[in-house]
Amino acid sequence: MSATRIVVFAKAPQPGRVKTRLIPALGAEGAAALAAHMLAHTLGVAIEAGRGGVELCASPAPDDPAWQGIALPAAVYGSAQGEGDLGARMAGAARRVLAAGDRVLLIGTDCPALDTACLRAASDALDAAEAVLVPSFDGGYVLLGLRRFDPTLFADIAWSTSSVAAMTLARLRALGWTHRVLPALHDIDVPDDLVHLPAGAWIDAG
Repeated sequence: MSATRIVVFAKAPQPGRVKTRLIPALGAEGAAALAAHMLAHTLGVAIEAGRGGVELCASPAPDDPAWQGIALPAAVYGSAQGEGDLGARMAGAARRVLAAGDRVLLIGTDCPALDTACLRAASDALDAAEAVLVPSFDGGYVLLGLRRFDPTLFADIAWSTSSVAAMTLARLRALGWTHRVLPALHDIDVPDDLVHLPAGAWIDAG
């Protein structure tokens, strides 16, 4: 059985450049602090899942000064997202990981509910299915897992809209791939989503 690499897509948590839709509620510093917290949380649960390597696919590249002062676990491998829209960048990472012989889970850092149990369930789903999807309640998805590659899963998708998950599932059906859909989870994208943060010190309003 192949290992499953978890690839975490994230921007450097700099004020004014990350989680900008939360700035009206949290301020630029508070939104960046929340992004940093969610990044650390996501990397931690990905490592704890124990299904294979964990990779931070970063924007800008990991050696950019924007990442100075951001402590990352030693177990995490860093890579650059590269150019193009989100689909092109995810496609590049998926193609690279799959070509190396691993299965892949593509995730972001916006979903605190995407915990170790969910990551393990998604990885295990790839034992029998060619793809696995965890939708978000806003119509996107918080995880796409693959054990084979096809560029149509990433091309001409209306990213950041409520149609992303439906379009992706339609592409999977068109390919004739076996796939599983796990229960939907909440992203934290806009102020109304803050009610879905776990209890505790997640917010440092600025």
